[in-house]
Amino acid sequence: MWKPYLKVIAEKLPTAVNILDRFHTVKKLNGAVDQFRREEVKKLQAEGYEPILKYLRYCFVKREENLTTRQRLKLDELLKCELRSVLAYLLKESFDALWRYKSPYWAPQFLRKWCTQTMRSQLDSMKKFVKTLRAHEELILNYFRTKQRYSSGAVEGLNLKVNLAKRKAYRFKSFEALNTK
Repeated sequence: MWKPYLKVIAEKLPTAVNILDRFHTVKKLNGAVDQFRREEVKKLQAEGYEPILKYLRYCFVKREENLTTRQRLKLDELLKCELRSVLAYLLKESFDALWRYKSPYWAPQFLRKWCTQTMRSQLDSMKKFVKTLRAHEELILNYFRTKQRYSSGAVEGLNLKVNLAKRKAYRFKSFEALNTK
C-alpha cells in the first residue's frame, strides 16, 4: 500500500499485476480494531468505569479459531456488553467472509457493501481503514482476479532476507563486502 513501492513497481514492471493480499489487508484491519479498543479503554477509564477492555488486545485481533480457552471465555463475556469495541470486532469478523469468495464478480460487491456498513458505524479508526480499502480496492480485487493463486509472501520473504543480511553487515566498511554477504 506504500505509494513509493507502488510507483517503483509500476515503473520497473509495467505489465505486472500488483496484488494486495489477505495478510496486509487484515493486518491493517486489526490495527484499526485495536486502535479503537485502546481509545475506548482510555475513555472508559476517564469516566471512572472498570477497565474491562484492558489487556484484551489478542481477544480482538486473533482469528476466532486461534483463541485460547481463556481468551474465548473473555471474548464471550465481552460480546454481551454494549461496547463500541464489540461492534468493531464484529465488523472485523464479518470482513473475513471476503476471503471466502472465489468470484471476481461477487467479491467487489461484498467489499463495497461491507465498506458502506462500516462507514455508517461511526467508528473513526474503522472509517479510516475503509478509506484505505477504497483507495486500494483494485489491488485487493486483483487477488480475486488472479484466482487467489498469488500473494506477496515471496517478496516479503526476500525482503526479510535482504534486511537480515544488511543487519549482519553493519561491521563491513564497504558496499562490496555487503554485496558479497
